[in-house]
Amino acid sequence: MDILGKIQLHREEERRLAWEGTFGEYLDVLRERPYVAQSAHSRVYNMIKDAGIEEVNGTKKYNFFNNQIFGLEDSIERLVEEYFHPAAKRLDVRKRILLLMGPVSGGKSTIVTMLKRGLEDYSKTEAGAVFAIKGCPMHEDPLHLIPHHLRDDFYREFGIRIEGSLSPLNTMRLEKEYGNCIEDVMVERIFFSEDKRTGIGTFSPSDPKSQDIADLTGSIDFSTIAEFGSESDPRAYRFDGELNKANRGMMEFQEMLKCDEKFLWHLLSLTQEGNFKAGRFALISADELIVAHTNESEYRSFIANKKNEALHSRIIVMGVPYNLRVSEEERIYEKMIKESDMSHVHIAPHALRVAAIFSVLTRLLDSKKQGMDLIKKMRLYDGEIVEGYNHIDLEELQKEFADEGMSGIDPRYVINRISSAIIRKDIPSINALDVLRSMKDGLDHHASITKEDKERFINFISLARKEYDEIAKKEVQKAFVYSYEESAKTLMDNYLDNVEAYCNKNKLRDPLTGEEMSPDEKLMRSIEEQIGISENAKKAFREEILIRISAYARKGKKFDYNSHERLREAIQKKLFADLKDVVKITTSSKTPDEAQLKKVNEVIARLVDEHGYNTTSANELLRYVGSLLNR
Repeated sequence: MDILGKIQLHREEERRLAWEGTFGEYLDVLRERPYVAQSAHSRVYNMIKDAGIEEVNGTKKYNFFNNQIFGLEDSIERLVEEYFHPAAKRLDVRKRILLLMGPVSGGKSTIVTMLKRGLEDYSKTEAGAVFAIKGCPMHEDPLHLIPHHLRDDFYREFGIRIEGSLSPLNTMRLEKEYGNCIEDVMVERIFFSEDKRTGIGTFSPSDPKSQDIADLTGSIDFSTIAEFGSESDPRAYRFDGELNKANRGMMEFQEMLKCDEKFLWHLLSLTQEGNFKAGRFALISADELIVAHTNESEYRSFIANKKNEALHSRIIVMGVPYNLRVSEEERIYEKMIKESDMSHVHIAPHALRVAAIFSVLTRLLDSKKQGMDLIKKMRLYDGEIVEGYNHIDLEELQKEFADEGMSGIDPRYVINRISSAIIRKDIPSINALDVLRSMKDGLDHHASITKEDKERFINFISLARKEYDEIAKKEVQKAFVYSYEESAKTLMDNYLDNVEAYCNKNKLRDPLTGEEMSPDEKLMRSIEEQIGISENAKKAFREEILIRISAYARKGKKFDYNSHERLREAIQKKLFADLKDVVKITTSSKTPDEAQLKKVNEVIARLVDEHGYNTTSANELLRYVGSLLNR
């Protein structure tokens, strides 16, 4: 379908969703669907919950944030379970401003934007439907029409609590337009829209000398005073401030802590009592979620100022640190590149991974745990198995520092340097070395990096380079092995036959001659030495393998190449060690013979077809690995 056809369908859908009726008819809607009378906080929580919740390794994963927020599962879970969920249940948490605190480019703005876009879409669904008094600039809740003395009766009949009072404008309209007949007041369904300033507002402070409080609370329309006769007539007031327009939904308060104090005073009453003062009127009720975001240094300055104590007690701070998992950091870069004009550029495999390794290393803090270095810590955080450590060690590491992830290199810097690497190269293809080189060059121009930080970061680039060296060698060596998995399986089966005979003190039978022979100690040791199994430890290791095979057999599972992490590593290293000389000669020869050239072309084809390289990056990889092996 062409774009015009889709626009027409969208228009028809909007007409289908529209609803208008009297307050009496709206009560019939409430009898059928009482959930449409939910509060702003409840609506946000239900929006997140309705998108689906999964539990992975004891951590809740909210599908609402999928494909946009990466590596912040703990922060998101805390945000939902400690703020949105209790606020939805009308607990006191809803009377607090939500302040997201974290480093630049850490995901704070993305979270807020997702909530705003999500509310726009959710208000178009059955579960997220919102109804308001027709013609009200604040999209007021129709239930405010119910007089206070009848609200207990209303709760007994409908099971819905009503909070807030009818606004001055609608109080006057009820009297003058409807003759105080509440049942005749017109109600309409509304749809949240930031562009149309319906249920979603954004306030950004400017120069305190020029910014007017009217930006928040609305202002007198002087052109109508002659018509209505008084500044206190609500018809002479423009209810168009951000607090007015965000009613029933949410308001993003950008750079809240940089704001002039008088702007923040209005938030005290709004958060605690659910109302604010505007013009010469009684307090105006508002039901909205206020979300602000800031960085750590601004927050520390804010709480250090005694004048801010009243507001500080009305804020719930949620930390949004940098992601600390390499695999998730890669996904952040992939997303940012996909959204940019760089999506046509070929980025060689592992180029983004080494950038992620560097970024995560800059964010980690040195552990006091004995034997724990940053590389091991990085691998544990990313879910890798590190010998000698388990999930208990991981939990201890994660609790060691409350502020881990609050500093380091931000994703925007990485993308900027990748952009620079692309522009610097004549061809639209970059590899891991191009990225690391660009990272290093950019440190000289990074305004916020101290001399000490620069030295640390250069060291992290070296560590990332070492990690890449191992990755690159394995990639090439794997490509050199024809039918690699089959070769690994054959070697492993041979090893297991010998281990079984050794542990059971049996003989093996030669498949060709039929003669009995002792287990091949030389073969077993050549594999075990690859992962540092000493002569004294070989018996325990072999028995452990046999126990694992028995455990698999009892459960009806097949023990295969991937069943034992350390044994798989040993098999890989053994295969690679046997191939090392072949790889070295083939990749480093300046004038390869016909056989070598054929082998190189086969490897390049395999790297392109099976590993995601193009011919340029595959050739660059081969040359680099050749230089590594010749050192």
